[in-house]
Amino acid sequence: MKELKKRRIQIDRDKCISCLTCVSACMVEKGSEESRNRVVMSSDLKPTPIFCRHCDQPECVYTCMSGAMRKDLETGLVLYDKDKCASCYMCVMACPYGVLKEDDRTKKEILKCDMCIDNPTGPACVTKCPMEAITVEEIK
Repeated sequence: MKELKKRRIQIDRDKCISCLTCVSACMVEKGSEESRNRVVMSSDLKPTPIFCRHCDQPECVYTCMSGAMRKDLETGLVLYDKDKCASCYMCVMACPYGVLKEDDRTKKEILKCDMCIDNPTGPACVTKCPMEAITVEEIK
């Protein structure tokens, strides 16, 4: 059995110029009018890309009563199954980073980063970032 490597998105805030290419790349990749990430200005006025952290102990998973949110122990990703979602938004309220959000189109689903698991080249935000401010790090 091939061992899957666990990965996380890393951000170098010093390289980010707030061009929003990562946001656009996410929308194009997912065929959506909304991105699963965003860029905000921090208190020290630095652009700060915000992504799902695929937490080791994800509050969104612990509060999900329907089983729509789950932690994949092989990949380390926190995954969302829209078919199981009860639209209670407990995951949105529980996320300490404010990453998850309601899909404005459906009003029933959650928008959440899945690190573009279906894209063989990796997360679109990483591959399209012109400043190389967003990278993927392998974790143990």
